[in-house]
Amino acid sequence: MICLTILLTAKDEADVPRLCALLRQALRKRRAEPGCLRFDVYHSTADPRRFTLVEHWADQAAVDAHRLAAAYTTIYKPQVMPLVDREGHPGTLLD
Repeated sequence: MICLTILLTAKDEADVPRLCALLRQALRKRRAEPGCLRFDVYHSTADPRRFTLVEHWADQAAVDAHRLAAAYTTIYKPQVMPLVDREGHPGTLLD
């Protein structure tokens, strides 16, 4: 299993409502992708500009396929990424 935690910070607080809508739209599509074991998006209550994405994928092939799927190529990469600063944290799950 591949675990990814992505921290997003809106560059402009005025974009937060748009980001919420885009991330909700992408979330629904991503959860239906093959190999997606879990996909959650959290919106910070301490800082409204901050979002945390928690992703669990079956394997690297699922991650690679995800990056070619509609949620990534039509929503996340072209519409979300220009509005945020992004910090990725791949990891493994401790037993």
